[in-house]
Amino acid sequence: MILESDLVLVHVDNKPGFYARLEEITPDVKPGWWQVKLLVLTFPLQVFTWILDEEQLDEAPFTMGGTPLRLEKLISPLEEERRKLEEQVKAAKSAPPADAGQKVVSLADRRKK
Repeated sequence: MILESDLVLVHVDNKPGFYARLEEITPDVKPGWWQVKLLVLTFPLQVFTWILDEEQLDEAPFTMGGTPLRLEKLISPLEEERRKLEEQVKAAKSAPPADAGQKVVSLADRRKK
């Protein structure tokens, strides 16, 4: 789900249209709908307020005035790399050691025989 301060790419007519940051998400008077304030990253900066429902904040397509739109949450490549490293560390910690379950043979005990 897209949350406040997330960066999004707004697709217009199924093509990338513009980038924006979600500044504020407040409940609308209609249950299940939200007033979403977008800071549109253009020159000059613009602020749009759209009324969207939960599915539209989950990147579902919708239309405004007959124009197809869709919000796509953007994730920084640095953040993606950090997540992958965390997953690798977590997997390495939870994986059993390579020699787990194998019997250790003492060479000193073998020499005594």
